[in-house]
Amino acid sequence: MTARWTRRPEGSTWGDWGPDDELGRLNLVTPVQVLAGIAEVRLGRVFCLSLPLDYPGGAVLNPRRNPPELRPTMRDGKPNMNYPLRCDDPTLTDIISDDQVLLTLQYSTQWDSLAHVGQMFDADGDGVAEDVYYNGFRAGRDIVGPVFYAADGTQTPNPAPQGARHLGLEPMAKACIQGRAVMIDLEAHFGRSGKIVGYEDLMGVLAKDKIVVEPGDFVCLRTGFAQLLLDMKKSPDREVLFATTSALDGRDPRLLQWVTDSGLVALLADNYAVEAAPARPCLDDRCASLPLHAHCLFKLGVYLGEMWYLTELADWLRANGRNRFLLTAPPLRLPGAVGSPATPVATV
Repeated sequence: MTARWTRRPEGSTWGDWGPDDELGRLNLVTPVQVLAGIAEVRLGRVFCLSLPLDYPGGAVLNPRRNPPELRPTMRDGKPNMNYPLRCDDPTLTDIISDDQVLLTLQYSTQWDSLAHVGQMFDADGDGVAEDVYYNGFRAGRDIVGPVFYAADGTQTPNPAPQGARHLGLEPMAKACIQGRAVMIDLEAHFGRSGKIVGYEDLMGVLAKDKIVVEPGDFVCLRTGFAQLLLDMKKSPDREVLFATTSALDGRDPRLLQWVTDSGLVALLADNYAVEAAPARPCLDDRCASLPLHAHCLFKLGVYLGEMWYLTELADWLRANGRNRFLLTAPPLRLPGAVGSPATPVATV
């Protein structure tokens, strides 16, 4: 029980690390866990796990997310790109380039913070569901947008400063995001079949590849999606992408329970959304459209990463009979933001 909630979702970790916790499962990444990641470094070889920031290209995958717009800063009304300072002082020899970007933070390789997805849930036990996020942080008060949304969807302007006052990128960035990671190579087992991977499927892969996931581990899932994006050269074919690459079944309760029991810190996939989107039909009167997001971000404080580039690393690990490595992947330290581009690095 805290000042924000008197009841928590069944099976959640709310309050497990204190009433004001904003890190969730990142609390499991202790110095011991970081050292376990460092112990996986044997060769000092590094792998870049991010796509170029202008991929996937266009707005086919998500009409609300647009490619970055890169442009020079301005100097006295002139583009500050290849700007010769001799224009200001004939005695100077410098040539200056300086730029800026309009960036959709979750356009390409990305992190989802715990402020990315919340749920309707009766956190104060009064019989009325509120719009809340992990550990009971509230929409409109702790994660602030330009409007308040009523239950019927009507909007009221919100004059308060906008952004994630809690659960956003700042706590993640301060935690640094470094530790042991595990690769699960779904493409190696299911190819480009479009397989929706449930609990039994996943356990079969873990057994065949002798993979062990322990508390505090980051878990990577290679499906081939990001490689297809690169092959499509910024002209993504949505139907082909989703029909031919695998994704986790967010409606499988045993899979969700495995996420709970494993103690994993984050699920990091090379696909869009980590889970199958859209999810399988819901049989209840009300349910989350993205059930794995709800289970991870809202209930457990487990982070999600999407469209990570895992091809070269996964191929190397499989060829060398390994599945663990050191992951270093801090988000932008951008106060108030709910998602971030990621430039992860794997070291083996």
